[in-house]
Amino acid sequence: MTVAPNIRIPSRFNGPPGSANGGYTCGLVAGVLASEAAEVTLRSPPPLERDLAAVRHGEDVIVRDGNKVIAEGHAVRLDLETPEPPSLERAVEAARAGYVRWSAEHPFPRCVVCGPAREPGDGLRIFPGRLSDDGLFASSWTPHESVADDTGTVLPECVWAALDCPTSAPLANYGEGPPMMLGRLAASLEAPVLAGAPHVIVAWEIERDGRKRTAGAALYDSRGTVLARSRATWIELRAG
Repeated sequence: MTVAPNIRIPSRFNGPPGSANGGYTCGLVAGVLASEAAEVTLRSPPPLERDLAAVRHGEDVIVRDGNKVIAEGHAVRLDLETPEPPSLERAVEAARAGYVRWSAEHPFPRCVVCGPAREPGDGLRIFPGRLSDDGLFASSWTPHESVADDTGTVLPECVWAALDCPTSAPLANYGEGPPMMLGRLAASLEAPVLAGAPHVIVAWEIERDGRKRTAGAALYDSRGTVLARSRATWIELRAG
């Protein structure tokens, strides 16, 4: 057993009101493992601006807020086939359409990743829109320098965040049913993501099982090279 440095999530990186963005949280948990690929399960809503204790057991890590388990993670090998990416121009067009739809029915409009109420340079402003009739959704994304380190490389936890919310796009109810919450996220970060450079994110549905839904996402550079990929499990909240 190894006690890792505490995890603390700044208020900027919220998801639903009063709690952290799931992908950002998962990225911080994965960072404790120092593994290229990891899978993190969220057990409780991650609080903001609180020191969370992280304890590593070999290839596993548990994060707690006092006695409450917030998240559990472990190293994995993520084998996820990715689709051919669209051109940057098509991704920009899809994002414009996605913004219109997400603005109208977004359950958490101030989510740091996909919240339409967040200003440029503050939120990531990733708005996947339908790309084609085969179920693909896409968005463009040019990361702001505020989510990067001194070398201009986007922080891993912010890449995880960017791989989170897009996976809800093929699955969301868009005002026609209960909202969904991220339950589990696996991601593989395979190459640096650079601030100020245009990128393309593609998301697609994998399966549905009652209230549990699974989707994948991939992050590409402007030349179509896969930089990171993810598989997310979402849980539809019970009605009422």
